[in-house]
Amino acid sequence: MTGHEDNISRSVWARFGKRTVDILVAIAILIPTIPLLLLAVIAMQISAPGPVFFMQNRTGRHGKRFQPYKLRTMVAAHKHDPTEHMPLNHTAIPPVGRLIRRFKLDELPQIFNILLGHMTLIGPRPTIPEQTDHYDDFQKQRLLIRQGLTGLAQVNGGSLIPWEERIKYDVHYVHHHNLWMDLAILAKTIPVVLLGDEKFARPFDQSPYHPGNDPD
Repeated sequence: MTGHEDNISRSVWARFGKRTVDILVAIAILIPTIPLLLLAVIAMQISAPGPVFFMQNRTGRHGKRFQPYKLRTMVAAHKHDPTEHMPLNHTAIPPVGRLIRRFKLDELPQIFNILLGHMTLIGPRPTIPEQTDHYDDFQKQRLLIRQGLTGLAQVNGGSLIPWEERIKYDVHYVHHHNLWMDLAILAKTIPVVLLGDEKFARPFDQSPYHPGNDPD
């Protein structure tokens, strides 16, 4: 990643405000969602007893490994392959788990990772070392900042767009994020969760972030 650090966003927000707001917003989100998390845990335990959390190594800023907290949504007996794709209709995901995943409740415990400094509220989503170990120089740029609970790629299709397109969104975010972009992503996250990723999926070159395209 040598040589790319100078291209990270140097906005006042990126340098001074983002981490402070991360902590305040994480606490504000956590307090009212604790009952919802408890309800999700109880429902999952009734449906498919087992560990509360699913823990797996992810690659964070500058390649440092960490384990995001995530509610388990699969049957406990499932032997997870880090490289396998897990659509909502996967046989290892019971109906309750599908509901938890559909509304992204399984990701909410990552608020604790934000408070611990492993993650940020908005940034590239953390992914597995099996992928990041093979990144080229362009892809490695998404590891120059903390990984996020939501991000620019997630509000433009997330897992429904090809991995190469998600990388383009993430690298653009690394270089250009500021307060207004973060507010726009945060605002868009709510309808994405409620309406589904498919309503917002678009390749990077059709987005207002691609050079030459007019803003929405």
